[in-house]
Parts: sequence; structure tokens; C-alpha cells
Amino acid sequence: MNYKLNNNGEEKTGFIKTIKGFSSFIGGELRPLMLALFFVVISSIANILGPKIQGDALDNLLANRDLNNLLSFVLLMAGVYVVGSIASYGQILVTGRLGQRVLFKLRNSVFNKLQSLPLAFFNANRGGDLISRINNDTDKVNSFLSEYLIRLIGSVFILVGIAISMLLLNVQLALVTLSVTLILFVITQVISPLLKRLNRVSLDATGNLSSQIQEGLSAFKVIIAFDRRDYFEDRFQEYNEKNYLASVKADIANQSLKPIYDLASNAAQIIVIVYGLTLIKEGNLTFGILFTFFTYTQRFYDPLRIIASIWSNVQLAMAAWSRIQEIQNMNSDLKVIESTQDQSLGSVNDIVTFKDVSFGYDHDNPILKDINIELEKGKTYALVGPTGGGKSTTAALMARLYDPTIGIIEFYNKDIRSYKPEELSEKIGFILQDPLLFTGTVGENIKYGNPLLTELTTEDLYNELKKVGLEKFIDKFEKGLETEINNNAENISLGQKQIISFIRTILRKPELLILDEATANIDTVTEELLQDIINKLPEDTAKVIIAHRLNTIKKADQIFFVNSGQIDKAKDYESVQDMILNQKRNS
Repeated sequence: MNYKLNNNGEEKTGFIKTIKGFSSFIGGELRPLMLALFFVVISSIANILGPKIQGDALDNLLANRDLNNLLSFVLLMAGVYVVGSIASYGQILVTGRLGQRVLFKLRNSVFNKLQSLPLAFFNANRGGDLISRINNDTDKVNSFLSEYLIRLIGSVFILVGIAISMLLLNVQLALVTLSVTLILFVITQVISPLLKRLNRVSLDATGNLSSQIQEGLSAFKVIIAFDRRDYFEDRFQEYNEKNYLASVKADIANQSLKPIYDLASNAAQIIVIVYGLTLIKEGNLTFGILFTFFTYTQRFYDPLRIIASIWSNVQLAMAAWSRIQEIQNMNSDLKVIESTQDQSLGSVNDIVTFKDVSFGYDHDNPILKDINIELEKGKTYALVGPTGGGKSTTAALMARLYDPTIGIIEFYNKDIRSYKPEELSEKIGFILQDPLLFTGTVGENIKYGNPLLTELTTEDLYNELKKVGLEKFIDKFEKGLETEINNNAENISLGQKQIISFIRTILRKPELLILDEATANIDTVTEELLQDIINKLPEDTAKVIIAHRLNTIKKADQIFFVNSGQIDKAKDYESVQDMILNQKRNS
């Protein structure tokens, strides 16, 4: 499956399809949404009634010099506008809360989807772009849902209401006035696809910039060590400039409709005055109706201006939604399947079996070809071979970080795909060369991912460590389990990081332990300490060790030489050395 997200500015999501997609997130918010729409309708009716009351006053009160009812007129106008203002405030209050709830749901949904995707997805996409989709793009969608959608509906309601009112007052003048909007409609339809594409390009550029910043900051130690701040600066400048140019183009395009709508509004007002005075001269119109029409024209084009100003935000939200939907539409190919195998048919000692397994990150370039190996409980296995030979890939397949392209991997004589992720996580421990720790305490990092330890206090956790003889390793930290670990764990040594990682894994008592160069970057003293930790495992735990230093695999029960897509059994330790020498000569 191709897990690469699109970042080339292509837009495939239409307006109607986008609205349907939004409905899944506002379905549970129907009541506040309807309340917001009610407030919009009340506010819109107040805006429509105002000019009509003023026009009637001109014709009835001033023309007839009837000032006795002036106070009633003023009170009526004040009541209409107060009700409209209260409704506007209510709409703002309701949609503000609605928007934050929807944003919370949306970000949770995107994050949960990311959690369900396999490692291949994260290998194919940059973290900074994913962060931008979770933070920036969801915020754009939230702005549309909480503000622009309601304003858009309110503007449309006012437009329809004013248009109907105009037609009821004078059909001829109404048709002449509204004819200008046909031209605006055509222009909007022509410009909209361009707005959508430019906004998508701008969002992609923002995501790329975020990725570049994240990459540079995460590797800043290396940048300083090689004194290449200039490289980081040049790369940042390159992506920042691309983001700047994309944003400028999008902003210019987004603002292009506003002056057109302003010109149309002015033209419509001139038409109303000229044609309206002509109708008055002919006796077919009153000054009050002309005043009402002139005010309606202003108020008719005000929502059009609003639509013009927010239409770019609508296009931006649609582009953001398409980027979010790309993640939402991804599905993991690491599905749990029903196993038809009889678990009792295999050897009771077999824990992992490869049957004619081939695998490649790119299906056209396999890394492993037709692999057949068996691992038994309680034994130690070593994977050795040249860099890029497939050792780590083999280990990743054992832990089902990937599925084989061809063939079957069995875990306890059963298709590994038939196990739920939590079952494999409970039975398989995986320790990497570069341990990953989180900001917090040593104790919190040890409890990470272990449901049996989650609720333990610091004292209880220490007692658990004492039961298995691991407390002596914790005592080496300044504050024991309460020792704080900062961002990227820069305040402790690599050896201390690996000790925490080992303890965290050992406490889970895995039935298969995979060590992927876990001791490659540490000193021999720490390596001996880590070996002591491994010795705390149950005797029937199978261990798979990936190592370049041959002295770390001398005690392995079986050594596999991994090279050029093949895995060969070595007869003994000495034969491995011969295999490595032959491989060097051939290369």
C-alpha cells in the first residue's frame, strides 16, 4: 500500500462533499447548531425589517407630516435592532463553544487515526507535515465550522430575504438591481477553482516548512558538532521563501473578489437611484420605497461582500479538509485476520517461524527473499551481516511492524496476523539502539506501556523492582525513580537511557526479546549491567540479538548470517568470521 500523502497542491474535494464530510463531526452537535441557525434567522429578519420600516415612515409620517406617531416608530425601530443585536450575540456565543468542541473532536479523530496507522506510513511522511495537519489544518476547518459556515448561511438568508422584499415592492426595479449579481456569480465560479488550488499549495508549503524546522531542531546537536548552522539556515531560508511565495499568491487571490464586489455594489446603487428617480417621475414609485430600495441595495451587497471575504476562507477550509481527509482515508494493511491453522500441528517449542517469506519496502526491490527459519523458546539467536543486509528488517517482521510481501510468519505456530496488536505487544519486547524516553520521571518511563504498573505509586514500583533484583540499577540515579528526564533526555547518559529502556521491557516479561544493536553505543561496563538485566528474564524467553560486535554473540545458540536478501545458518562462531571475510572479499 502507498502511504505517501499528497503534497503537490492537487485538490479533489468538492464543496458539497466537504460539507458531507463535516457532518460526521457536527452530528452530535445538532441542537447547538440549530440554536445558532435560529439566532441567525432572527438577526437576518431584523436586518430585513429595518429598511422597510424606515421607508414606510418616510411615506406615511413625513409625507403626511404626522409626527404624533414618531415615538412609536422610534420605539419599533429600537426594538427591532435590539432583538437583532441580542440574536447576533447569542449566535456568537453558541458557535464559539460549538467550534471548540468540534475542534477537539476533529483533532482527536486525526490523532486516533494516526495511532492506528502502521510504521510504513510514518516512514513515508514527515513528522512536521503531520503536525501541521493536526494543528494548522484542523484549526482552519474549525474556523469554517464555528464562524464562516454560520456567517455564510446568514448571508444567504439575508440575500434571499432582501431579494424577495425587493420583488414585492417593485418587480421592475428589483430585476434591474439584482441583474448585477449574475455577473458576480459567473466571476466567482471562474475564480473558485484557482482559490482552492492556491490555498492547498499554501497549506502544503506551511507543512513542508514545519517539517524542515522539526528536522533541523531534532538534529541540532549534529549541526553544531559539524558547525553547519549555515546549512540549517540555508534550508530554512529555502522552505521559508517557498512558503512566503505560496502564501502571497494565495492571499492576493483570496482578496481579489472584494474589490469586484465593491464595484458591483456601487454600480447597483447608481442603477437604483437613476432608475428609481425615473419611476418616481412617472408616478410609479414613492420616495419611501426608493429609500427602502437604496438601503436594501447596500444591505444586499454587504452580505455579498461578506461572502466574498469569507469565500477564500471557505476554499482554505476545503483545502485543509482535503489534507485531513487524506489521513482519515488511510487504512492500515496490518489487519488482524482469522487464523485457519491448527496451532497444535507445529512444534511446541517453536515461537517464530518464517515460511517462504519475502519482503521489500518497495515491492519491486525485495530486501529478503524466500526466508525459512525457526526460532525456539528459551534459545538465543544472533543476526549478523553487513549494513543494509536485512537484519533490522527481519527483526521488524518478527514483531509485526511490517507484514511480509510473500509468505507467512507464524508466532506459536499460528499466523502472526491473527494476533491483536496488544497481544503481540505483551509477548514481544523490542529494544532499539537509540532508546526513546519521554519527558517525565524515570518511574513514569519505566511504567510506560505496561498496564500492570500504570497505577503503582513510586514506592510500589520500587518494591516491584526489588522483587526481581532491579532496584540496584535505579539507585544509581540521583533521585531514583523520581529523577526528572528533560526533553530528549539530554540530562542523562546514553547508558542510563538504555538501562531504563531495558528495565521497562524486562518488567513486561516478554516471551520474545529482540535487541536491535541495543548495546552498540555503550561501554563494556554498562553492557555487562544490561546483560544482568536480561538474565532476570524467564528461562523460556527467546532472544534475538542484532549485533556488529561479534563478541556480544559468542554465547548465542544459533547465529544467522543475513546478506543480500538471504539468511544462512552458521555452524559455529568461527564460521561466522569466515562468512564475514568472504563477504568483504566479494564486495
